[in-house]
Amino acid sequence: MEDHKNRLVIFQDKKIRRTWHSDEWFFSVVDVVELLSDSINARDYWYKMKIRVKAEDGFELSTICRQFKMQALDGKMRETDCANTEGIFRIVQSIPSPKAEPFKRWLAKVGYERVQEIENPELAQDRMKELYEKKGYSKEWVDKRLRGMAIRQNLTDEWQERGIISQKDYSILTAEISKATFGLTPSEYKEFKNIPDKSKANLRDNMTDLELIFTMLGEKVTTEISKKEKPKSMPENKKVAKRGGGVAGNARKETEQELGRSIISNKNYLSSGENKEIEE
Repeated sequence: MEDHKNRLVIFQDKKIRRTWHSDEWFFSVVDVVELLSDSINARDYWYKMKIRVKAEDGFELSTICRQFKMQALDGKMRETDCANTEGIFRIVQSIPSPKAEPFKRWLAKVGYERVQEIENPELAQDRMKELYEKKGYSKEWVDKRLRGMAIRQNLTDEWQERGIISQKDYSILTAEISKATFGLTPSEYKEFKNIPDKSKANLRDNMTDLELIFTMLGEKVTTEISKKEKPKSMPENKKVAKRGGGVAGNARKETEQELGRSIISNKNYLSSGENKEIEE
């Protein structure tokens, strides 16, 4: 159970400290070690584990950790080794404990499935579709979501062709399309839908069918304009993004006039309840 406004996450009645940094959670390593190893002295266990792993594998676990100040049991803020989700998974692999085995088996399964997906990309799409359907999304919605992913990938490929490679620039251009399409940037849209900013929830996973359709339209038109005009700078790409989003925005407004209601919805999957579809 997670409370994104809190700096603690509860797992099996154990509290794991965490902190938000660079758009991701970092978890206290000693808290995870204590949970999985049942060690009386988790700090000592972590210290010896780093020595053992270096001797056996030649790998420094400290290289995947960062230190952040966290509140200790005595109430004082102390420097604590922390790792992001990927780093925690690596650390778990080095804990010889029955409690860690379920994590290890899961990681091995994920790794095997990933190899399969590389060999046969259609498997990845099938698994993604199955995952969405298990969460309660309708098959029609899932089809649109997956199609939207393909369109988005084509757009990012086109941006790379134009020399746009940083995530920051992708975010700026995406915001231009979204603003022109819906009158809202992605962050404003998440706020409108009451999606916690630090929840890591994907905005598009919380869109209705029509919201997904107009998102796809804006990105597809942007891709086509870019292919035709081949913008050479960030300012030129921003203009193309705004124009592509504008086409979708005009179509959205015309649709709203025909339907007599707004396409922009404050509904989201997080608040609609488990296994309940997002509906128009």
